[in-house]
Formats: sequence, structure tokens, C-alpha cells
Amino acid sequence: MHNVIPLNVESQKKLLLQKRSILIKQWAKDLGFDICGIAKAQKLDNDAKRLEQWLNQGMHGSMQYMENHFDLRVDPTRLVPGAKSVITLLMNYYPSQQQAAGAPKVARYAFGKDYHEVIRAKLKVFLQNMKAQFGDVEGRGFVDSAPVLERSWATKSGLGWIGKNGNLINKQAGSFFFIATLITDLEVEPDDPFAKDFCGSCTRCIDSCPTGAILPGKVVDGSKCISYYTIELKDLLIPEEQKGKFKDWMFGCDICQEVCPWNRFSKPNLIPEFTPIPEVLNLKKDEWEELTEEKFKEIFRHSPLKRSKYAGIRRNLQFIQQT
Repeated sequence: MHNVIPLNVESQKKLLLQKRSILIKQWAKDLGFDICGIAKAQKLDNDAKRLEQWLNQGMHGSMQYMENHFDLRVDPTRLVPGAKSVITLLMNYYPSQQQAAGAPKVARYAFGKDYHEVIRAKLKVFLQNMKAQFGDVEGRGFVDSAPVLERSWATKSGLGWIGKNGNLINKQAGSFFFIATLITDLEVEPDDPFAKDFCGSCTRCIDSCPTGAILPGKVVDGSKCISYYTIELKDLLIPEEQKGKFKDWMFGCDICQEVCPWNRFSKPNLIPEFTPIPEVLNLKKDEWEELTEEKFKEIFRHSPLKRSKYAGIRRNLQFIQQT
């Protein structure tokens, strides 16, 4: 009989952490996430400096909430005490259908059901799986509505790089996906960070932005973005100097993603909840104008469009009709 050399403690631990990683990535796939990566939980010191500079320059416009909870944004242990791992999950939202000609443009992420509702439910199941498998595990799931620098964690998890338009770009899938983050005190084998930038000398997103929101050096002036004006800005009027620049975008904007060469790899999503709402695809400008507030609330009660509210949509419609 051959002698069996026992694994040392360090090797045993590494094997355990690898098994956890494999299991977590399988759960992610089963729940409909397209890509999963894992990073070691640590303070994001470099990101903290960049965020502070961006805020000091006022590039967040009227989005005052971005100034809040600064320490929580850059330190995962402030969100989950004893945090050891940050799991990043990507879910494709690229639609199989496109809007009809003449329909006021809506960003593709808002074609179907509100992704917050869809992904939160999946993160809840994810955490239940972890507790059932690993016992006393603490964790919190986040999807674009909490102080988490999800794109930074995505790059640290090996999922892609930050493009010049500020979006996370995955080499195989482009950028049309939602990013969810799960912070946990469970130690898991981390993936290697994504170290290379494949944007190269391409400046299509910078050149194509009609409001000049995308600046050299991977800086996006959020206060000039069409998405900011049509969704985040709560003023009754959009600044006059932006008149004629929106190119029929009524809610959000996809221009910088449409021109990105990496999005030639985008494939239609397979999530039933993201099936486009017929009205988003087909309503013409005059039909949007005739829509009552009651009907708007009924049709879009589970849609991201409800964030702009009825009054915001009407304001946006009126603005894109001006020349």
C-alpha cells in the first residue's frame, strides 16, 4: 500500500476555501446570474481618494445621497462586521427586442421589471443557501441602492475593467448587465483581480456623449449625464443649455454603451422578469402625452420608470420635443 501523505493545515484550508468558491459560483449560476467573482474584503483606500475628489468637484450634481455614508462605501467591515469576502454577481439585461421607431427612448435596463425587486429576491435566496450550507454566516446583499462601490469590487473579483464611460466592461459580455454585491463574513477563495484595461486608445464613448459628460481620465461628470437629467434631477425644469442634446432619450441613456466595441458581444438575456413592457417598446410620443397619471402608475408600478414619477416623465417628454 502506498503511503498517504496527509495535507498540512494550510493546504486543507486552501482546499476548503476553493470548495466554497465552487459552490458559491454554482449557486450564482442556478439563480440566473451570468458571472460571479470573489474578492477579499478590505478597505478601498485608492477608491476612497478618487470618490472624495469626484464629490469635491461637484460631479454628483444634486445627488446629495452620494455624500452620505462615505466610510461605509470604502470599508466593507462597516457594512458587515468581520467581513472576509465580497462576492460580485453580474446579471445580463440586454433585451431581445428593441423600441419601435418614433418611441421616446428608454435605457434598456428599464425595459422590464425593476431590477432592484428581481435581484433582491435572488440575493435573499443566496444568503439562505449560505446559511443552510455553512451555518452561522452573516452577510448582506446590495444592488445599486446602498453605499457600495460595486464596480471596484467587480474589478477586484476579476470580472472586468472600468471603461472610459465609467461602466464595468467584461471581455466576453460587454457592459449591459446589473452588478450585485454580497458582503459576508465567510472566508472564500478569492479570484485574481482584473489588471488589464482593454479600452486602449478608443474614445468612442467620449466622442459620442452629446452633453460632454464623459471626460478624459475615466471621469464621468454625473451632473451632465442625460441619465442624471432624466432620472435623478428633481427640478421642474432641465437647464436650457442642454436643449436639443438629448437625442430623444426620455429615461436614461445608452449612447456610450451602444458605441462601445465590446458590446458587440452582448446577447439577449434569459430572465423572464426582464421581458420588455409592451408600452415601453411601442408607445409613440403623442401616446405618452395622452397617458394619464393613473394609467402610468398601473402600467409601470413594477418598472424603473416609476423612479422619475409621472411628472418627471412629462417634463422629459416636453424637453426632448424642444429644438
